[in-house]
Amino acid sequence: MNTEELFEILKKINEPKGYYFNKDKKFTLDVLAGLVKNKERYGYMSCPCRLAAGDREKDRDIMCPCAYREADVKQYGACFCGLYVSLEWNEDKTPHFFVPERRPADKFF
Repeated sequence: MNTEELFEILKKINEPKGYYFNKDKKFTLDVLAGLVKNKERYGYMSCPCRLAAGDREKDRDIMCPCAYREADVKQYGACFCGLYVSLEWNEDKTPHFFVPERRPADKFF
């Protein structure tokens, strides 16, 4: 699967849930390319903005969409890596803050 195909599939799945891709399409496609690469590398799409262990169970919380996306988007308008954002974030109606890492330190292998 290439990044454009992944873009279309994930857009259809996530927009009805209130999660939108970052309006910077080049950035979005770069992150999606990282997901595709990690799928080839590990067999699952781990977040390319975090270091994966290469073990599905250990990485379950960072498989995209990660376990932290909902809280990040709710609090900051964007997820940690900036792939998923709220509509208000894309429309510049909410400030664009740095999103801190929510993943507990003990999850870093």
